[in-house]
Amino acid sequence: MISNQFIKDTSTKWQTSEQNVRREYLQTIFLSHFYQNPGSDKIYFKGGTALRLIYKSPRFSEDLDFSSTVATINKIEDMVIQTVKEIEREGILIDIKESKKTTGGYLAIINFSMRGQEIDIKLEISQRKEKNIGETITIINDYIPPYNLMAITKELLVVGKIHALLERHKARDFYDLYYFLRANLITVNEKNILPKVLVLLSNNNIQFNKELKIFLPKSHWGIIKNFKKILEQEIRRII
Repeated sequence: MISNQFIKDTSTKWQTSEQNVRREYLQTIFLSHFYQNPGSDKIYFKGGTALRLIYKSPRFSEDLDFSSTVATINKIEDMVIQTVKEIEREGILIDIKESKKTTGGYLAIINFSMRGQEIDIKLEISQRKEKNIGETITIINDYIPPYNLMAITKELLVVGKIHALLERHKARDFYDLYYFLRANLITVNEKNILPKVLVLLSNNNIQFNKELKIFLPKSHWGIIKNFKKILEQEIRRII
C-alpha cells in the first residue's frame, strides 16, 4: 500500500487533489489483480479511465468500464470477488456495496477504505457478441510495477466515447472529445459526426469550468475557463 506522503507528493507533482491520486491508485490495484483471473482476457477495459491510463489523458476518472464476451454474469462476479480478496491481502478494507446483473451486463459498487479514507468505485461491464474487439496493453504507471490488461481497441474506445457524448451530453465527454482531437485519435468516420457535436455544444449550458476543474490538473484550468469556445474552434479546425 502506498504511503500518505506518496499520495501528497504525487498530488503536488500532478497538480491535482489527493483524492484523485488515491482513487487512481485503487483503480490501478484493482486492474492489476483483476487481469490475473482466468478468463479476464475476454473482458475489455474501456471508458474515461482507460483513456487516462492507456492514452495519458490529463483528466482523472471515477469509474471502471468494460465490455465483455464472457458467457455468464456469475463468472464475472466470481472474478470481482476473487480480485477483492487479493486486494485485501495488501491491507485495504473493501466492501462490495452492490453487485448485480443489469439489462446490459453487470454492475458493482465497491467501497475501498485506506488509512481512514473511503472511496467508492463503480464497475460497469456491458456484454457484447463481437469477437476480436480487444488488445493486450502494458500499463506503466507511478504506483506499482507494470502490468498487462486486455483493453478494447483504440478505434472502439473512441467510438464508444463519442456515442456516450451524443447520448448524455456530459462535460467529461466533451473534454474527452477535445483530447481525441488534440491527440489525433479521431478517425474519418468519427469526423463525420463532428457537425452534430457542434449543434449539441451550441445548445448546451454546461458549466464546464465547475464540472471539469476537480478532474484536471491546475495547468489545464486555463483551457476550461472558456472551454465551449475552445472546443468549437478545435472542431472547426478538423471539419
